Amino acid sequence: MAKADVLRRIVVERELRHGGSRVRALDVGCGIGSLHPYLEGAFDCLDGCDISQESILRASQDNPHVSYRACNTPNLPYDHGAFDMAFASCVVHHVPPASWLEFLREMRRVVRPGGVACIIEHNPYNPLTRLAVFRCPFDQDAVLLSAAQTASLFQEAGFRNIRSEHFLLLPSAKPFARRVERALARLPLGAQYACSALV
Repeated sequence: MAKADVLRRIVVERELRHGGSRVRALDVGCGIGSLHPYLEGAFDCLDGCDISQESILRASQDNPHVSYRACNTPNLPYDHGAFDMAFASCVVHHVPPASWLEFLREMRRVVRPGGVACIIEHNPYNPLTRLAVFRCPFDQDAVLLSAAQTASLFQEAGFRNIRSEHFLLLPSAKPFARRVERALARLPLGAQYACSALV
């Protein structure tokens, strides 16, 4: 899965395993944990939280190696600096825009200094993505935000060293296709993007 590949690469590029240290990550808005089987081995510890208790129960059954918690408040149920990395995959577009900044600030709170936060979102400039979101009943409340908007929110929330990359430009997962995507990652062409930043 492309999202998992991006997250694995961020762990390496951001040097989260510097000196052989263990990496603990949090998936904010994890849903039923469908991404988690693809992340096996990427982190030493993986936690997930979601507002849906039903989703958390399903995720726990499917992924017994992941620690899950239900969370129906704006504050994440974790201590300050508890994680090396926090990520949210296709979640922010379901958060009311007025709460986007607070969402990122709360992610920042639970990540240690020098750790990383990452937002993966749909690219609103990709017409096929917009069509898919329009046709999806689950996305009726969706407000898409661009990589530039996400980077600006990261900056306002106090993050540093912000990087964005677009992916899922080509339908193939073959090495050549992935190399082409990487070469064009700065352009807003791919169906999705990842924006990461340091605390």
